[in-house]
Amino acid sequence: MSPRNPKSLWESRRRQGAAAGRTPAPFVVGVNRSGTTLLRMMLDAHPDLTIPPETHFVPELIETAEDGATTPEALLATITSQREWGDFGLSEEELLARFEALDPLTAGGALREFYGAYAERIGKPRWGEKTPIYVKSMWAIQSALPEARFVHVIRDGRDVALSIRDRATKEHPIDRIAERWVRRITRARAQAKRLDYYKEIRYEALILDTEPTLREILEFFALPWDDAVLDYHQHSAERLEEMKRELPDQGKRTVLSVERRMMTHARTTEKPDPRRVSRWREHMDRADRELFESIAGDLLRELGYATGDGPDTEPRTAEDQPGSTGEDAAEAGS
Repeated sequence: MSPRNPKSLWESRRRQGAAAGRTPAPFVVGVNRSGTTLLRMMLDAHPDLTIPPETHFVPELIETAEDGATTPEALLATITSQREWGDFGLSEEELLARFEALDPLTAGGALREFYGAYAERIGKPRWGEKTPIYVKSMWAIQSALPEARFVHVIRDGRDVALSIRDRATKEHPIDRIAERWVRRITRARAQAKRLDYYKEIRYEALILDTEPTLREILEFFALPWDDAVLDYHQHSAERLEEMKRELPDQGKRTVLSVERRMMTHARTTEKPDPRRVSRWREHMDRADRELFESIAGDLLRELGYATGDGPDTEPRTAEDQPGSTGEDAAEAGS
């Protein structure tokens, strides 16, 4: 690895100095349908940490705050104008008062106040964030919040494609999914070179090797181990209640009904299911797989995923699937 240039080293030391004394702020990012919500629920089950529903306003708030003439009202409007605002259970008056007390008024300060208010409402000492698309904005977030630590969840793109299509209400061409999967991961890894705290974890490890993977993540976030993270599914339904409202259309985002919101996250109320790993081997059309691999094959192989024809890509029998038992196989054949 080539040495970082003096300017980069100086910027890194300045950020680390700014983060000194601040509690690490966990950020979970990744391509949609990669397991970020599952990890959110696991982490949120920790007695010391809470993670709100997706926010979607952070990059815009940072941009707004960079305007030297910004005001508490302008930052508040950036947050409350998002359709997700009603998910957080906060009042505009409380948040505005928090912003008005900031001197100076900065993006980092405003974000800490928002997350802090949410954590106080839930009754936990620490907060985190999980909005997958922030995988595109990690550098800007770190600039505003030097204490941010990013965990990038990566999942086999072919399973991502299946999951997107399972939930989609409109057609999602395989080539477009493959292109976006490659683009998001490649750009994230390029950003990572400028980040002080960045870690990649695999969805497959989170499912098949859950406890060791979670121990690694908690250590990265400076959180002590607690068995509660393994029992996340016992409380996920309760945590999803705050999202039990329709989201109106906004910009390119269409209306999202209560039913679809709940269905999208339904699997977080269950234990990790090993059968969700490498589903593409049984459920992806060969033509779709070949098209996906023609676009994303290099990155798949770089990440250690098998491609082409061979024993690791052939359809599995029910008995050979991860986590299956003879009873599972019998049920699958019935």
